[in-house]
Amino acid sequence: MHRVSTLIIKFMKTSAQFLTGLVLSAVLFFSFSNVDAQQRRLRSGVQITPYKTTVIANGKDEISIRVVAIDPMGAEMKGANNLIKFSLQGDARITAIKPDNTADADKKLGDTSAQAHLVNGILWVTLTSGTTIGHLKFEAKSDTLFAGSTEIHEIQPGKPHPVTTAKYVPKKVTGKILGADISFLPELESRGMKFSDNGTPGDAIEIMKAHGFNYIRLRIFNEPANPKGYSPNKGFCDLAHTEAMAKRIKASGMKFLLDFHYSDYWADPQQQNKPAAWVGQDFTTLKKSLHDYTVKVMQALKEQGTTPDMVQVGNEINHGMVWPDGAVNNLDSLAQLIYAGVTAVKEVSPSTTIMLHIALGGQNPEARFFLDNMKARNVPFDVIGLSYYPRWHGTPEDLKNNMAYLAKRYPQQVMVAEYSQLKREVNDISFNVPNGKAVGSFIWEPISSWEGIFDRKGVANQYMDVVYPEIAKKYDVK
Repeated sequence: MHRVSTLIIKFMKTSAQFLTGLVLSAVLFFSFSNVDAQQRRLRSGVQITPYKTTVIANGKDEISIRVVAIDPMGAEMKGANNLIKFSLQGDARITAIKPDNTADADKKLGDTSAQAHLVNGILWVTLTSGTTIGHLKFEAKSDTLFAGSTEIHEIQPGKPHPVTTAKYVPKKVTGKILGADISFLPELESRGMKFSDNGTPGDAIEIMKAHGFNYIRLRIFNEPANPKGYSPNKGFCDLAHTEAMAKRIKASGMKFLLDFHYSDYWADPQQQNKPAAWVGQDFTTLKKSLHDYTVKVMQALKEQGTTPDMVQVGNEINHGMVWPDGAVNNLDSLAQLIYAGVTAVKEVSPSTTIMLHIALGGQNPEARFFLDNMKARNVPFDVIGLSYYPRWHGTPEDLKNNMAYLAKRYPQQVMVAEYSQLKREVNDISFNVPNGKAVGSFIWEPISSWEGIFDRKGVANQYMDVVYPEIAKKYDVK
């Protein structure tokens, strides 16, 4: 069930229907019996993993896409030989289909459509870029499997212009992080949810601290109470709710990561919508607005004694942030917006570490492209944060190899900033990054997901009582 859970969790993050009113309540409190019933109704599907989702519009840049069949539980169907039909929209071509890195597949191949049978459950598809800036949509369908699709950004990056001439030495995170994003907690508590461990009621944060967690991540939106915001009329994850949660985190003795979305709504690689209050501003004003908002939040938290120990300047920003100005096709503008956020954080709290968070756990070519471009523009930051959901970001081996490569190529430390499933495997990888670059991990919403550390009634389960204490002990998390 855990792979299906991650798909649904990610859908929660990108669908307003699952984040408002009664629908959100149904998602968060869905019983296991209902989840099992839904799971039985799910079909097997085509899972596609593009190892780049940003391609250079030069007529020759290539994207490698892994195509597999998965069962309703999310496990790969190694013996599948289904006929897969591919389609591509946008200025690019399908240029190769192979079952591995050497052999040809039994295929029919055209520029924008193709088909081939899976060979032992897998195919590799190569796309070659065109010369037009825009978006590509790649889709894989089968008569007996649900379709898989992805969106790819085709860009012309231009010559880099540094945001500063100052040399920056990345700060080093001391100690290990076993963290969790529990931003849903105030909303759950507002609906009356209580938490307990071994029959003893308690605060969810305190229970987590007692079982090995030492860091809490909170997301913050500019004006989430807006009609089209994250939490219409209620404003969950606004500054006021963040201040209240920050007090609880610090009171528990845990550390605090603040995740700026710079939006009124969810920000991720598929959407980075500008806050309503910033719409229509010219770029100079936009940079000032982002800077001033960051200072406002940081100063409010500092004044109540809850300064964040770490800050994300943007959430999953490999396709940019604050669109369209900071979209990945405008890399200089993106770098300037990030720098506005970084300087704002440092003005209030020079000791706070800065993370750049990209959603590329196992996608090394894309991660390298983004980070090389930030390096070329001299963007100062301390930690590389990766999201890792196998449904989108490759295999555990992909994650391991990518983290090792990034640790060797860049001076920053590397960590998993979001994950849900494969808890032991992800943490074994995260805590064993080479070159002394290991930091740890943050699990996404473990108090409200189907792979949560509490059950639907708020009772601590095996993940809380067994898995995370063992991880904390194994890696000496304090």
